[in-house]
Amino acid sequence: MKRAISIQVIRKNETWDVVVIGGGATGLGIALEACTRGYSTLLVEQSDFAKSTSSKSTKLVHGGVRYLAQGNIGLVREASVERGLLYKNAPHLVKNLPFIIPVYSGWDRWKYGLGLKIYDWISGNLSMGPSNFISRAEVLKYMPNIRQTYLKGGVRYYDGQFDDARLALNIAQTIFEQGGYAINYVKAVTINKTDKRVSGITIEDLETGAKYNVKAKAVVNATGVFADEIIRMDQPGATKTLAVSQGVHIVLDKKFLNGNHALMIPKTGDGRVLFLLPWHGKIIAGTTDTNTDKLVLEPVALEKEIDFILETASGYLTVKPVRRDVLSIFAGLRPLAASSKPGHGTKEISRSHKIIVSPSRLFTIIGGKWTTYRKMGEDMVDKIEKELSLKATSSKTAGLPIHGFSKDIMKNDPLYFYGSDQPAIKSLLSEPDDFTISDTLPVSKAQVLWAIREEMARTLEDVLSRRTRCLLLDAGETIRIAPLVANIMASEMNKNEEWIHSQLTAFSNVALNYTGVRDIS
Repeated sequence: MKRAISIQVIRKNETWDVVVIGGGATGLGIALEACTRGYSTLLVEQSDFAKSTSSKSTKLVHGGVRYLAQGNIGLVREASVERGLLYKNAPHLVKNLPFIIPVYSGWDRWKYGLGLKIYDWISGNLSMGPSNFISRAEVLKYMPNIRQTYLKGGVRYYDGQFDDARLALNIAQTIFEQGGYAINYVKAVTINKTDKRVSGITIEDLETGAKYNVKAKAVVNATGVFADEIIRMDQPGATKTLAVSQGVHIVLDKKFLNGNHALMIPKTGDGRVLFLLPWHGKIIAGTTDTNTDKLVLEPVALEKEIDFILETASGYLTVKPVRRDVLSIFAGLRPLAASSKPGHGTKEISRSHKIIVSPSRLFTIIGGKWTTYRKMGEDMVDKIEKELSLKATSSKTAGLPIHGFSKDIMKNDPLYFYGSDQPAIKSLLSEPDDFTISDTLPVSKAQVLWAIREEMARTLEDVLSRRTRCLLLDAGETIRIAPLVANIMASEMNKNEEWIHSQLTAFSNVALNYTGVRDIS
């Protein structure tokens, strides 16, 4: 996966079958679907792969217990099937995680127990394990810090957990392996038309300023919360298609759960559920649902969102987290299909995806969720074939292993998420000048070099936020090690002191949002 190779191919000025704008989960899924069906495919991303929403998820590959409560059986079934497929196709990134819903009344036992049995039934043979009621003693064994007053037991169920940004990178690598191309830091600046039909896009390489006219038979807008901006390139004055919601997570020390089970709080003050999940040796707690019109690549958590998570979690724990316990804070924006019903909050809007085809044949997809990324890709390519009167082809992605696929994964190995790339990483680790960069975060010089050489990392933030997950795990420690990482990168990429300084400045501006230390007056 080399950026220079993608630039060389773009310069050939050939006509692509499919060009995808947007390198998040949805765009990557569409590009992979297209190239595996034999279509020449190019994906362009204005920032880094999974820079925005797709690296800020709750890290769950799930059918969605909350969607079941809303009565959205179709979405739960679709997501449950996709969860099972992803578990099979990317076992190095997806694992089975047990959850406990604490029960404090007899009614709760039956309500949650019955609901989760329905969840099991919907999942069918792709279920990750049967739900069951466990005793008070068992709950305290698996989750010793749970609030004990009136505790009667718990309902345990199973769902999937993954590393979102790592999966995005591995899908991008799979696109290359399947004959497609993807490139980061390239922005779509205009939609080009021939005889009033979309015939390509003009793109700008944000690293060099060079512009290229890219011809395409089909152009797909998979830009998430920025979808309306691309739509207006095609149709100035087009009506709004999106309702955007901000979701915030905080990261805590593992002591607050002190176990390997996740806690699911089934009802919160805003009508959502809240999760506390073990992840990479820390605890992720979230999420929130706040309507917003501020569309940015790096949204900033509101203090009220952070307080809400802390207060809700504290109501269920004996060791109660406070503001100074927060190691990192990250916020993402959900691109939801706007509701036609006035007054609906974003938490009430379906997470199902929607495909829109403009009169000029710009293909746009909105909504959806990480778990169903593959199905969104399948549906979009089916739609392209139908609209362009192409010969129908069959999807091959349901059984396609994702780059890194390996069944021999030891999840206690700190490098397990590299999968089949693990031996190559370890060969770099054995070099005499390799070293561990942090005592508390899992990152080494070898991982930085691998990110640059094999994973198209271009910036300090690419390495510290998405190629490794340092920034999400402990923002303060990540800021401390940033100068060392920047120097390693500069040496590998033949960059000068000015580059190092600019990278540190840019990274600091982003990283401070993850610490929550900023002027909030």
